[in-house]
Amino acid sequence: MDFNKLHRAIQFASIAHDGQYRKKSNIPYISHPFSAAMFLCHYFNETNFSAQQKEDMVIATVLHDVWEDTEVTLDQIEKNFGQNVANYVRAASEKDKSLHWEERKKQKIEALKTANLDIKLIICADKVHNLLSIVEDKKTEGEAVWSRFNRGKEDQEWYYRSIYQSLVFGLDEVPSLFRELKSLIDECFITE
Repeated sequence: MDFNKLHRAIQFASIAHDGQYRKKSNIPYISHPFSAAMFLCHYFNETNFSAQQKEDMVIATVLHDVWEDTEVTLDQIEKNFGQNVANYVRAASEKDKSLHWEERKKQKIEALKTANLDIKLIICADKVHNLLSIVEDKKTEGEAVWSRFNRGKEDQEWYYRSIYQSLVFGLDEVPSLFRELKSLIDECFITE
């Protein structure tokens, strides 16, 4: 792994997300893409990706929300980190925020069914960290955690279960990262 390039990506994402926080919390937003990238790295030993592909996937995971949630363009990402990274970021993002929530999510769910495994792993790592955060917050806030979201628990459950179904669609063998996501979905949406 080119740690210089990874370091530049971390700095780039940190600057892009400066002043942003996780939903209704005081946790800097940048903790999310960092954590998602760490989850992704943990599962690489199960894959046959080249070293370059792994590097691009990790960097794209660090950058996965900069195009969607900041003023950074895909051209800037490509110029700084290459076309593969920019393609991964595009695949992991929902850029058209003018669409209704349901429409954006349905588009993501459908596109994910036919995505390559590398893209599926990046998106899964993102979702794993999102759900892990919710599970942890449920321990202190209980069901009130759902008030943070524009869409409540029922819609969130539909979305995450649909994402999981799209991730495993067409696969003969389910990667352990996907199984981790399924476990977190089940844990997260249990009503206490």
